[in-house]
Amino acid sequence: MYQGGNWFTTLSPLHSKDREPPLIKGWIPYVGKALEFGRDPSTFLAALKKKHGDVFTVRIAGKYMTFVMNPALYPAVIKHGKQLDFHEFSDEVSPRTFGYPPIRSPKFSGLHEQIQRSYQFLKGENLNSLAQSVVENLELVLRQDHMTEGSQWMTDELYGFCFRVMFEASFMTLYGRPAQGSRHTQMAELAKRFRKFDAILPFLIAGVPISLLGAARSARKELKCFLQPQKLASWVAPSRFIQERVEVFEQYHLLGDLDKAGHHFTMLWAAVGNTVPASFWAVYYLLMDPEALAAVREEVHSVLEPGSEWSHALTRERMDNLLLLDSALSESLRLSAASMNIRVAQEDFTLMLAPDYSVDLRRGDIVALYPQSMHMDPEIFEEPQTYKFNRFVEDGELKRRFGKPGQKLTYSCMPFGSGSTKCPGRHLAVLEIKQFLSLLLLHFDIELLEAQKPVGLDLSRAGLGILFPAADVRFRYRRRTV
Repeated sequence: MYQGGNWFTTLSPLHSKDREPPLIKGWIPYVGKALEFGRDPSTFLAALKKKHGDVFTVRIAGKYMTFVMNPALYPAVIKHGKQLDFHEFSDEVSPRTFGYPPIRSPKFSGLHEQIQRSYQFLKGENLNSLAQSVVENLELVLRQDHMTEGSQWMTDELYGFCFRVMFEASFMTLYGRPAQGSRHTQMAELAKRFRKFDAILPFLIAGVPISLLGAARSARKELKCFLQPQKLASWVAPSRFIQERVEVFEQYHLLGDLDKAGHHFTMLWAAVGNTVPASFWAVYYLLMDPEALAAVREEVHSVLEPGSEWSHALTRERMDNLLLLDSALSESLRLSAASMNIRVAQEDFTLMLAPDYSVDLRRGDIVALYPQSMHMDPEIFEEPQTYKFNRFVEDGELKRRFGKPGQKLTYSCMPFGSGSTKCPGRHLAVLEIKQFLSLLLLHFDIELLEAQKPVGLDLSRAGLGILFPAADVRFRYRRRTV
């Protein structure tokens, strides 16, 4: 993920001209090549690779970033988890963005380590209980809001539909349901404020003070107020992940209630910010491909046993066994993911990229990977611009390794980051999207309305994860008769 900040403003001199990558400064002081990069990062970097080779340094908004563009060199960067670390970025950007004090300080000794340990509740056997909670919450929202009597068609905007369903189901899965009633009554207003805040997120990450961003400041405050400890304590059946974090924060009396709420808000954004657009693209590409839609629907139906309830049939184990569904999701992620993998040198050292090629780095130097360029490489993925729902299935098994002619690649599809900075919630996110798709295909006939242009990618969030659609698209759905 590309995360900004103005702390690094000069290029550290390298030890040897032989080991110094080509430098592209741009002619505008400080700005450098930020404008060209922001318009279309993938095309911009591809042109520089063609001209300068696999490794080059670009000045972007006051920072000098060394891009490694050859995926065969990715392992050399990723394996240096000690010397090349991401926390220097996240420790600055996340507190500023979500509104809480930096946690790596003597005031909060051990807090960072305890927060990191809490992520164990988002993987392994803990996913089994989360899977049950997710599908129950998804089905609750779908049944109460979208399952009308009879078989009449209903129309809606696809992104808006995905956002409302996934936002509320994710919220209840993490934080629990109200003590009275089955759903939070303020969810629609909360979702509205979330979208208002999310719209200005790139500016916050780039270092723009929130005080200059209009209504975003009040939206963030209202979201945090909703997640204060006393509110969370009144809700029932929160996830073990959130329970653990609540208990950890209670140990630190110097953390105020709004500080704790800022941490909870961070997790809400992490659970929704990329999952919703990923869900949109997964549904959209299926609807654009009738063969894919029919094949995946048939596979999803195959997990049902006679007389079984859908909410009990869509378990984690069964979701893991749906190869076509998994492949279709992986393919939509390949087409829509545009995260940037950032590393900051923690010490002076020589980065050996290949036996005959190395780069000298000083502490504070930035190294960046941009996997979207790999996702769109025709030597790795045939016809990379084309959606092929079964691309990740081969001989009845999931296919995870791709390569160039005569060259095996350790990494070929990286929608969730890499190494120690890989998204800790990726297993839950994938599971939730699969269950969402499954319930849609089980409950509804669904199709795009005619006479609409294909939806393109909004590049304004390139580097931040899953790209948003450039426009929403109209679709219709009706309850299926089984």
